[in-house]
Amino acid sequence: MTKISFDLVGFDLDGTLVDSSADLAAATNHALASIGLPTHDVEEVKRFVGKGTRIMLERALRASGDYSEARLDALRPAFADYYDRHLSVHTRPYSGAVDALDALRERGVRVGLCTNKSERFTLPLLEELGLHDRFDAIVCGDTLGAGVLKPDPAPVAAMVARAGGGRSVFLGDTSHDIDAARGAGIASIAVRFGFVDAADELGADAILDHYGDLLPLLEKWPVRGTK
Repeated sequence: MTKISFDLVGFDLDGTLVDSSADLAAATNHALASIGLPTHDVEEVKRFVGKGTRIMLERALRASGDYSEARLDALRPAFADYYDRHLSVHTRPYSGAVDALDALRERGVRVGLCTNKSERFTLPLLEELGLHDRFDAIVCGDTLGAGVLKPDPAPVAAMVARAGGGRSVFLGDTSHDIDAARGAGIASIAVRFGFVDAADELGADAILDHYGDLLPLLEKWPVRGTK
């Protein structure tokens, strides 16, 4: 069996490990409708995701053509109340993701999670999906304090440290993920199946098309001149 030369593989959550787009869209649209604003389809909401709930709702408001701080303040409780109760109606891990997590752990590779989603939503969602106990470290959007979010490398660096350190690689679907990994001094993989279509433009060290390809990719590292 070919050795995997990474001690830790880290994952973003939304758009990387799980497809949460339908539930995020439902909660966003519930909140928008509660204050009489137009709603958005799932593909639109995917483009709003990436830097925490506040920014997602701000983007949704601006797209509805009626942004103000007062509107945003009104939207957030309505979103949170709905999403708390509908975290995993449609949200599921991407095909092959759970098998990949388990295979990594069986090979002695530690697994971490670093997301801009708050602990309020992340931890119960992971429990509902049966994923929580698969991670050696979980760092959320408010774990290090308000506003410490990817692309700031601090959350990724914290994930690495809390999971025990060592040679690490991080998977994500947005520039925030790839930039944070680079800033933390670790390798990166962009997933092509996430919420952002332009995976080839993110500057990651490698691209992943399907979770079935993850272990072979890690076994044949280095790629693109990385070490």
